[in-house]
Amino acid sequence: MTATSTPPSTSTPYAELKAPTTVRRVLTQPTTGPLIALLLACVFFSASTDQFLTGGNFSLIVQQVMVVGTLAIGQTLIILTAGIDLSCGAVMAFGSIVIAKMAAEGSLPPLAAIALGLVVCGGFGMLNGALVQKIPLPPFIVTLGMLNVAFALTHIYSEEQTVSNLPGPLTALGQTFPLGKTDITYGSLVTIALFLLLAYALSSTGWGRHVYALGNSPEAARLNGIRTSRLTIGVYTVAGLLYGVAALLLISRTGVGDPQAGQTDNLDSITAVVLGGTSLFGGRGSVLGTFIGVLIVGVFRNGLQLMGVASIYQTLITGVLVILAVTVDQISRRKAR
Repeated sequence: MTATSTPPSTSTPYAELKAPTTVRRVLTQPTTGPLIALLLACVFFSASTDQFLTGGNFSLIVQQVMVVGTLAIGQTLIILTAGIDLSCGAVMAFGSIVIAKMAAEGSLPPLAAIALGLVVCGGFGMLNGALVQKIPLPPFIVTLGMLNVAFALTHIYSEEQTVSNLPGPLTALGQTFPLGKTDITYGSLVTIALFLLLAYALSSTGWGRHVYALGNSPEAARLNGIRTSRLTIGVYTVAGLLYGVAALLLISRTGVGDPQAGQTDNLDSITAVVLGGTSLFGGRGSVLGTFIGVLIVGVFRNGLQLMGVASIYQTLITGVLVILAVTVDQISRRKAR
C-alpha cells in the first residue's frame, strides 16, 4: 500500500495576509499622499534654512494660515456635497467690516457686533444654499454672483475706509500665551478646535454620513430618506457661520477692519481642500486632509520666503501643486471604477 503524500499547502498564513492589507489600506487613504508631501516639504526646508525648524516659526505658520484654514473647513463641507463656494473670502471680508464698524462706532457692544457678523455670514451661506437647492442653480454660478454682491457691499458699507481703533474683545484672539519658549495665539487654538469639531461631526455623526451620501449621489441619498434639500441648505449655512469666525480671526490678526481683505482667500481655501485630498466631485475627503492641505500651503510659502524666493514663484509652485493634486484625484477615481 503506497502512502499518499500530502500536497503542499498553497494557502497563505493569516499573519502574512494581514500586513500587506493594512499597508495597502493606509497607502490608499486620501490623506496619506498629502501627509507625505507635508513631511517631505518640512525636511527640505529644514535642510535649506536654519530658521525653519523652530517653534516660533511653526507658530507663525499656523498664525498665517488660521484665517484661510477656517474658511477651508467650510469649503470642505461644501465640496463634499459636490458643490463649491467662490464667495467665501468676500463674505468673510463683509462680515469683518460689519463687526468692526458696529463695534468701533459704538452702534453695538463688541460681543453683539461679533454675533451680528456671524449671523450676516451665516445668512449669506443660507442664501447660497437656498439658491443652489431650491431653484436650482449651479453652485459655481451662485457663489460667483454672491462673491460680487458681498464684495460690493463691503466697499459700500465701509466707504472704502479701513476701520481702526477697535475695542479689545475684537482683537483678543490675536493675543498670545507662552508654551515653553514659543508664543501661541488664541486664534490658532480656535482654528484647531474647529478642525477637530468638524472632523468629529463628519466621521462620527449621522449628519456627517449624510453629507458624504449627498456628495456621492444626491438621488440615492434622497431615496434613502435623507432630506437633501434641508441638508444642502444646512451645509452652506454652517459654512457661512465658519466664514464669520474667520472674519473675527482676521480682525484679531490684523487689528483693523480692512475692506480689501480676503480677495484671494476663496482660491486659497479651495487650494487647501484639494491639496488635502478632498475630491472636487464630492463624497470623498476629510477635514483632517484639509488641515494637512492648509499646512502644506503655509509651509511652502513660509519656507520659500525664508529662502528668499520671490512671491510670484510661490504662487507658481502652489498652482503646480493644485494641478498635481487634481490629477491624482482623477487617476484614483478612474481606477476605482
